[in-house]
Amino acid sequence: MKVLQAIYDFLWGDLITIPLLNGSSLGLSLLIIILIPLGIFSTIITRFLPVRLFPEMLKVAAHKGGNSNKRSSVSGIEALIVSTATRVGMGNLVGVVAAVSAGGAGAVFWMWITAIIGSSTAFIEATLAQVHKSKDPLYGGFRGGPAYYLHKLFAKNKNKSILAVLFSLSGLLCWCGISQVIGNSVSSAFENAFNVPPLITAIVLCLPGAYIVLKKNVTVKVLDFIVPLMAGFYILLTLFVIINNFSLIPSVFARIFNEAFGLRQAVSGGFGAILMNGVKRGLFSNEAGSGSAPCAAAAADVDHPAKSGLLQSLGVFIDTILICSCTAFVMLLVPENVLSGLSGMDLLQKAMSYHFGNAGVIFIAITLWFFSFSTFLGILFYARSNIAYVFGDSWTSQTIYKAIALINLFIGCLAAYTFVWDLGDVGIGLMTIFNVIALIPMSKEAVFYLKDYETKFIKHEEKAVENVSYEKTHR
Repeated sequence: MKVLQAIYDFLWGDLITIPLLNGSSLGLSLLIIILIPLGIFSTIITRFLPVRLFPEMLKVAAHKGGNSNKRSSVSGIEALIVSTATRVGMGNLVGVVAAVSAGGAGAVFWMWITAIIGSSTAFIEATLAQVHKSKDPLYGGFRGGPAYYLHKLFAKNKNKSILAVLFSLSGLLCWCGISQVIGNSVSSAFENAFNVPPLITAIVLCLPGAYIVLKKNVTVKVLDFIVPLMAGFYILLTLFVIINNFSLIPSVFARIFNEAFGLRQAVSGGFGAILMNGVKRGLFSNEAGSGSAPCAAAAADVDHPAKSGLLQSLGVFIDTILICSCTAFVMLLVPENVLSGLSGMDLLQKAMSYHFGNAGVIFIAITLWFFSFSTFLGILFYARSNIAYVFGDSWTSQTIYKAIALINLFIGCLAAYTFVWDLGDVGIGLMTIFNVIALIPMSKEAVFYLKDYETKFIKHEEKAVENVSYEKTHR
């Protein structure tokens, strides 16, 4: 436990503390020191891709279908849905609540900024995953991710790269830990909302989970149905709240922007808490740079690597700008005195009760079930390529890992073991470090494919439109 705690503190603790005015301080963890500069660097070298090519992201997402007609292939939009399943999870509920509780409304602004620069990082890692993917002999289609482009960078002619193996093992540790967190969060929510015993929740959660993940090529089909439905319903309910409180929207935005720069908390020195809580929760929620989403991006059967990158970049927007903002607005459209003294899920449940009465508590429990269940399915999809890289193409190793994850999910419903949860946090921290080692030197490769895509698809279409306009004018 001491060794694990030391690693956790090194990754997530305040490695550097910068003193600010009025007694405030800005604590920077190793991961923030790594990911924020990486995001800024990625945004610059892609020429502000998140803003410049946002319409193109929507256009690529609207074109459903893969480059192959094989049943086992995964289309670009299906890969986006898988990655969205893991991004849109507890971080969008619990994470946003924690950020606003500790950092105030201003934390939301810094979550938005983190998403904008993070989407550039997501583009680079997803594009690299596409470029260095390989055929999947077990499930069909393709597989890949950071382990595979780390292998390309460091292995040369060797069978394995040490860094690629370490990334894969870190991911497998992380996802097992997350399985327990998922189980505990869902069972707690259902016990509070419906008085359902944890054992019943464990059975209801694990039985369909086992059927889906142990059956070949069912996961993507299930997520293709669940994710758009749950995200769409959550957004619609939030729109209802916003429309019902439309007169308060200007004041909410004013509060977000005023608190974002510590104007309201300047006297008490709260700027550091506002900034760091927004940034930390934004990074945790959208996962850009952690190396998780590229495992899904590599599976996409698209006709150009940059298309997968654009889709995953859009996924960061969906997660943070849309879904996280939904949770934030649900809370910020409640009078401050109503939520005074509350934190965590109690705060969110109280906010939902304010808007929807007792149905709000029930709705949050059901939402958490869907968000968490889809996350569980998504992380086991990610695990496929990492298991294959470390242990080879074997159904035995694939099945054993799925069984371990299901056991962790079941145990998590019954009790909380912080040791396993800390393993999850340490795992994702190590994944991020190993992934970033490859992203910086290989980023020029992603930029090459971005320029190639813009030349072949965007500029070509613009020229075609110009030709049509010219013909019509001179007809």
